[in-house]
Amino acid sequence: MLSAARLLTRRLPSAARPAVASQQTRSMGSAQSFHINTPDNTSETYFDFTEENYIRVHKILSKYPANYKQSGIIPLLDLAQRQHGGWLPVAAMDKVAAIVEAAPSRVYEVASFYTMFNRTKVGKYFIQLCGTTPCMICGSEDIKQTIEKNLGIKNGETTKDGLFTLLEVECLGACANAPMIQLNDDYYECLTPKTTIELLEACKAGNPP
Repeated sequence: MLSAARLLTRRLPSAARPAVASQQTRSMGSAQSFHINTPDNTSETYFDFTEENYIRVHKILSKYPANYKQSGIIPLLDLAQRQHGGWLPVAAMDKVAAIVEAAPSRVYEVASFYTMFNRTKVGKYFIQLCGTTPCMICGSEDIKQTIEKNLGIKNGETTKDGLFTLLEVECLGACANAPMIQLNDDYYECLTPKTTIELLEACKAGNPP
């Protein structure tokens, strides 16, 4: 049953309906929900797990009944992404689909839904900067500007040497220690411009803390 307000809205001509005020929103980096072929990312690109990782594949699948192989899609995608330098080409998703005996589209759905999966190339050090309210209040904009100035890139970009990618994201769940970033798998919290630069310089030297 429609509410009275919705009924009134339906009866009013469009010109008489209340206008919805436009709101400014922050520009957040996000992956596209569709695939665009690049020279190193087509369905013909070769991908296969290493012998060492095939041992892990079998270990993952052993956790599920034989008729529920598709339950292993997420850990298998994570394994493929780690093997491929932090991102998932279409060929890797197709390989996972073949292993779990699922249609490739089923695997694409998972990879495009979860933000932990990167379907385009990222740098060796993937910096995810939290820009949600607690971090923003505590100085995430200063941290972002520090990173951009030090690396010479903007949000959503990768350095020319392929070492760093910067992406502003929504809440990473470390509000009590804002501002913070996620660098690959690790959290770095209570950041200041000084400690951020120290972190970046350590990564450049190949010695992240």
